[in-house]
Amino acid sequence: MSQALIGSSAIMTQTPSPTVEFAASRIPLTPCILDDDPAELEMLAAAIAAMGYEPIPTDDPEMALRLIKRCRVVLVAVHLPGLDGHEFLARALRSDPGLNVILMAREYTLESALEAIRRGASDFMPKPVDVVHLKKTLDEVAAVHDQRRRVKTLDEQLLKDLEFHGIVGKSPGMLEVFDTVRKVARHYSNVLLVGPTGTGKELVAKAIHQISPVGQHRLVVCNCSTLVDTLLESQLFGHERGSFTGATHTRQGLFEYANGGTVFLDEISDTSLAMQAKLLRVIQNREVQRVGSPEVRQINVRLIAATNRDLHAEVLAGHFRQDLFYRLNSIQIRIPPLKHRLEDIPLLVQCFLKRCNEAYGKNVSGVTRRAQKVLFRHSWPGNVRELENVISSACISATSEFIDLADLPQHLQQRTVMAEDDWKPMLLDDVCELHIKRVMEMCNNNRLQAAQILGIGRSSLYRHFKRKRLESATLHISKGAFG
Repeated sequence: MSQALIGSSAIMTQTPSPTVEFAASRIPLTPCILDDDPAELEMLAAAIAAMGYEPIPTDDPEMALRLIKRCRVVLVAVHLPGLDGHEFLARALRSDPGLNVILMAREYTLESALEAIRRGASDFMPKPVDVVHLKKTLDEVAAVHDQRRRVKTLDEQLLKDLEFHGIVGKSPGMLEVFDTVRKVARHYSNVLLVGPTGTGKELVAKAIHQISPVGQHRLVVCNCSTLVDTLLESQLFGHERGSFTGATHTRQGLFEYANGGTVFLDEISDTSLAMQAKLLRVIQNREVQRVGSPEVRQINVRLIAATNRDLHAEVLAGHFRQDLFYRLNSIQIRIPPLKHRLEDIPLLVQCFLKRCNEAYGKNVSGVTRRAQKVLFRHSWPGNVRELENVISSACISATSEFIDLADLPQHLQQRTVMAEDDWKPMLLDDVCELHIKRVMEMCNNNRLQAAQILGIGRSSLYRHFKRKRLESATLHISKGAFG
């Protein structure tokens, strides 16, 4: 489809060879033909109609640009009055990167054909057009279009099959999470979810609750990092009227409200030691006491906690109670960051596009290849939540059927340009030196912090700087001796 035609001299009025069949294609395709020569426009339209397709001929470039949503392939004469064929190609691909554009010109050279392909054309044909080659090209475009349609249908079915209670993933790490959730949900025990921010810990908590024996009861969610201790205590345990300023009425806490169900405490590592002691009492004795009330109330709830920190390290640092950690850590589920499950990105993108299309009334089918490359190269510090935000904003700004590079946030585009423009082959030692230098600049020359980011010991970093100083001193002496 995308190979240039070489040495063709067939004319439009030539009768096709008897060996060539122009049977009607069973794959729907509506080619648009843009040419300012009425005779050639008519002949080309007749030839394409004989192939079984339904062409739309026009001599108006603006009309052709409006038709690209309907026509998946456009045949364009290179030399048009008022609008060059290459300019039309650029405008058409900006509007729809998935469009197939075939350029036609009387002056054919291999160089011009390759240049057209580099600019994004599907093919470059000399005039008069060889109808045999044209039919082959259109058949290939139609086949690819049909293949994409069938792949999209299969992807939608795959998305349904791989969705696990609102969570999407096919990577080994996520399949292991799903398997552990199925096993844990059967038993009434405390669960600790560990993973970076934005990995979907709350979705995992909801999945555990939904398939558990108490799935028909309430699931309540509390983010411990958003409330100070006094408000958090009132939120979790409730309070009596008049127990503090502003307590104008008695209120039950989340533990009482969720009695018989599940309580999910997000970012539990942000709670104070005093609050941790009260939470330990709830877990051990299954009882709560409202603020300002002497009465102790019995409850029966399942507790799921989540954190983005290493709780064992927090225990060693004295920031988290060891007894509470052991109570929560009876079952631990680690949710991998997005950078460790890149194979899930296509599924996640499809899931987010489906939601955005419904929410914004759009009809975005997918992501172009160059935009996909950017998504796979990004490190995703914000994990799945960041990817969802990127796809949401790109879907809003997209003007074609596919999200292209220009629809992605500016910082992703700039990073791609820098990665492509600034790259040059270097020695491995020089790459390490450059990376250490950049990390040191980021840490304001704090060597301890830089060593932690680099994942090496502080002594290893010191040895690196000492070796570099010796090399620099040796080089200075050599220059002085032989300069």
